[in-house]
Amino acid sequence: MTLLTISNFDATTGELEVREMTAEEIAEYKADAQRQNAIIESDLGAKESTLAKLEALGLTAEDLKALGLG
Repeated sequence: MTLLTISNFDATTGELEVREMTAEEIAEYKADAQRQNAIIESDLGAKESTLAKLEALGLTAEDLKALGLG
């Protein structure tokens, strides 16, 4: 298993602190990753839906590429 770490750099002293994440920080990290994945999947689904609708209107793949959508 990969250890998740937090790095803190103090620019005034030049000190770098690296420590393992706490259980709470790991849970927050995983929840954030799940939210990001859901947003990406939603965006991809919306794009595919939009492209399908444009194609249903008679636009070809070349038309969509010319519009910067393909």
